[in-house]
Amino acid sequence: MQTDVVIIGAGPVGLACAIEVQRSGLSCVTVDKGALVNSLTGYPTNMEFFSTPDLIEIGGHPLVSSRYKPIREEAIDYYRRVAENEELELLLYERVSDLSGEFGRFELVTDKRTIHCAAVVVATGFFDQPNMLNVPGEDLPKVTHYFREAFTYTGRDVCIIGAKNSAALAALQCHRRGARVTMVIRGPEVGPTVKYWIRPDLVNRIAEGSIKAHFSAQVTHIHEDRLEVNTPDGPIEIKNDVVLALTGYHPDYTFLNHLGVAIEDDETDTPSFDADTHETNREGVFIAGTVCGGRHTSRWFIENGRHHAALIATELSRRLEPLSESV
Repeated sequence: MQTDVVIIGAGPVGLACAIEVQRSGLSCVTVDKGALVNSLTGYPTNMEFFSTPDLIEIGGHPLVSSRYKPIREEAIDYYRRVAENEELELLLYERVSDLSGEFGRFELVTDKRTIHCAAVVVATGFFDQPNMLNVPGEDLPKVTHYFREAFTYTGRDVCIIGAKNSAALAALQCHRRGARVTMVIRGPEVGPTVKYWIRPDLVNRIAEGSIKAHFSAQVTHIHEDRLEVNTPDGPIEIKNDVVLALTGYHPDYTFLNHLGVAIEDDETDTPSFDADTHETNREGVFIAGTVCGGRHTSRWFIENGRHHAALIATELSRRLEPLSESV
């Protein structure tokens, strides 16, 4: 199989890159190891986006929503329709295993085929790589790093680890669906970056005691029926049925290293790339979207990450046209 550009990752930013690359006159294939917009399919059912529809649109296609802010299902269907309307070539449930060659003459290998291409754009996000607690018992079936819906937790003792947006929403939803919620929070308070319409609700529920919270605390051991937690007042045990370890995510550094993308030696382990073109240290390999922020996962998201597409497409169009003419 041969194409000008391969996009790795069929999320919103990956699709935006594919659209811009095709519109620049280059051929393009988008590969993803999972479903179309795979990360969004893992979001909580009926989750409301923090952004209004216009801020998560791609390719100039309007996102029509019945709400002020769209929900997960509306967004997933929107991106599906955009991909169909733009006639994007998608290779889903296909994992990239190797990349060899150089700019203009890459050979990308998946578990199903080999693709010859001139350039590669990596838009893999971070949602598949949770930040682990690294404590005994984390591998128990009762522990999950993802929250889908609260109804299955009714009447159960649920511990939520973390205090950012995902953890705050999960705590409120589980509480309102009849779960007995305890939060274990590493910092001294609910995160100040939690959205302004969510934070007061959670703070009030903690203040009234309907949601229990241990601040400046850390889970040290997970058992089938309880947790061991270090608190400022000493170690305690908490009765527990379910652990939602919503401690954030990070890019797949093993995969980036395998592609030859260097990681900067800084606090956020940022991939090395040119801010003007988004080309990495490996010529012909570009990155787009949240993966650009390294462990600072709130730096880039759909709203601003989608604009990386035009920068990359412009650079590829400028440099690949002379290559085509010289062949």
